[in-house]
Amino acid sequence: MIIYGRNPVREALRGRRKHAVVEVWATAGVAREPWLEGVRIKSASAEEVQLRCGSAGHQGICAEAGGYPYSSAGELLAGQSPLVVALDQVQDPQNLGSICRTAECAGAAGVVIAERRAADVTPAVCKASAGAVEHLRVARVRNIADFLTDASGAGCWCYGASGEATVAYDAPDYSGAGVVLVLGSEGHGLRPRVAAACDELIALPLLGAVESLGVSAAAAALLYEILQNRRRGS
Repeated sequence: MIIYGRNPVREALRGRRKHAVVEVWATAGVAREPWLEGVRIKSASAEEVQLRCGSAGHQGICAEAGGYPYSSAGELLAGQSPLVVALDQVQDPQNLGSICRTAECAGAAGVVIAERRAADVTPAVCKASAGAVEHLRVARVRNIADFLTDASGAGCWCYGASGEATVAYDAPDYSGAGVVLVLGSEGHGLRPRVAAACDELIALPLLGAVESLGVSAAAAALLYEILQNRRRGS
């Protein structure tokens, strides 16, 4: 995998893939930045960097970082009272990257994605996450509904975000147990079987003329409500 951009490369060099980074290409100006001190760099023009990574958003640097090291779903559930984000067919790489960035900043144990009909961790996702995927655990599962059943069996409460829910997002007590926040796809929301596997469906208030938030914005609002609730309850 050729990752590109300052933040993705910097986080890869200090994250879980740091030993997998085998080559770094950078322009002369970028190569002089302090965070690259001691890193073996191959000099390249901006055009050469773009040709190698295939994106104009390279910011003068790219790196060969090997395949992305997915975790198992069990690893995400193994901690004490984990906070996990499960995504039901979220297909936009920008949304996946943004959600991963928020989840990492909010201290989540990880993000769960489906193996099919969903975005996976690509260089574009690495860029959109500002390198957060290098520190956050991401697991791929065959079936999100089955994962939620496993999470419930591990003692977690599963909350699905739905615009049709009657329970306000700040009504549940998210403290004291593991929490799985379940978010649906862009434009379609949660599929019926996934919604049915949740313990409760929750909704954010929509007070304007627009009918819904984007999935990444909803993830940010809900994750920080859960974080604040859990901090108050600790």
